[in-house]
Amino acid sequence: MKLFFTNLLLILSLSAMAQQPDTVFLKNMIDSHPELFEHILHHPTHNEVQILYTQIDRDENNVPHFKSYSYRLNANHYFYPASTVKLPTAIFGLEKLNELNIKGFDTKSTMITDSAFAGQTKVTKDSTSKSGLPSIDNYIKKILLVSDNDAYNRLYEFVGREEINNKLKKYGLNGTRIIARLAIGDKGESTRHTNPVNFYNGEKLVYSKPALYDSRDYPMHLENMLQGKGYLDKNDKLVMEPFDFSQNNIYPLVDQQSILRGLLFPEVYPENDRFNLTDDQYKFIYKYMSMWPTESKHPTYSPPEYFPAYCKWLFYGGDSLAVINPNIRIFNKIGDSYGYDIDNAYIVDFKNKVEFIISAVVQSNEDGIYNDNKYEYKTVCLPFMKNLGQVIYKYELQRERKYKPDLKKFKFSY
Repeated sequence: MKLFFTNLLLILSLSAMAQQPDTVFLKNMIDSHPELFEHILHHPTHNEVQILYTQIDRDENNVPHFKSYSYRLNANHYFYPASTVKLPTAIFGLEKLNELNIKGFDTKSTMITDSAFAGQTKVTKDSTSKSGLPSIDNYIKKILLVSDNDAYNRLYEFVGREEINNKLKKYGLNGTRIIARLAIGDKGESTRHTNPVNFYNGEKLVYSKPALYDSRDYPMHLENMLQGKGYLDKNDKLVMEPFDFSQNNIYPLVDQQSILRGLLFPEVYPENDRFNLTDDQYKFIYKYMSMWPTESKHPTYSPPEYFPAYCKWLFYGGDSLAVINPNIRIFNKIGDSYGYDIDNAYIVDFKNKVEFIISAVVQSNEDGIYNDNKYEYKTVCLPFMKNLGQVIYKYELQRERKYKPDLKKFKFSY
């Protein structure tokens, strides 16, 4: 009988997640703070803001139940997801390792990337790792700590484009496609080819992943895929035509938060719908998602280039001078490119027993020209992110909860 009621609770939680979010609450909250959100409110497109905020209420068994609120949420309105695609790719990298289940092959195995197609590059060393050698372990750390582009590209090559997109469909992320590397101008045919990769335990070869070719297309037709009035091409020549995003990655906010929920709260999902990760792998991701870059020893990230809030935009605004609240940890993945800032975050206050999820995107490109590196990140996007996170946090501090959450699962020594 106890098992029946436990399963019923899980079904009810999943049903709540599938409900359409309230669209009034966040609008009223933003409208009530014109001093913080005036620029967004008066901009004709609201700077393409989309927000998905989820309250978490625990029951007497500490099982989380969710209620979501949205603002201008529209999965059919395209925004460039930038580095946010790195989180599912890292998860799928660990899943592939587990599914291969090869003795002597683990996250710390030496990962040597070769090349087999035009434009591909080799990797034989990693000066940021303790051993000086590349590995899945160190690449995932770099993704979670500072959103390293090369680390993502190497995991994209290990998993392979076709497998990444098969996994997205497996988990019901039908609005998402991940079809390209980042920050290297990966376009067209090169995106289909992924490098051969060999893994070693010491000098012993334990797994060889061949070069792969993905023949499939992943057509998606969304609004807003042509943007602006012009762009700089690869030769820095101004082309006065809208910039075309139709061949880029797609990862809407609702799918981003779905990934984050599945990662943080696997216990509320049926076993077949959970990520194929070990308990230690979940803990590994939680720890490095929430670690300040300056707390990491291998790899090492030092001021002034790096600082605690370097990749923490909701609540801290990525401010190098932010005063860090010692009771708060943020488990998140950010992205920024083409004037878009995105953050997908679970924010926890251990002292006050507060937890909530917030996913948001905002864009500013006042001159309408793409690839000119003239975007208003610091004056428009990041202040918006900081203010949004803090306004919701202050609301959460005073929101009544019948049961205080037990958050020890998310507490780590750094």
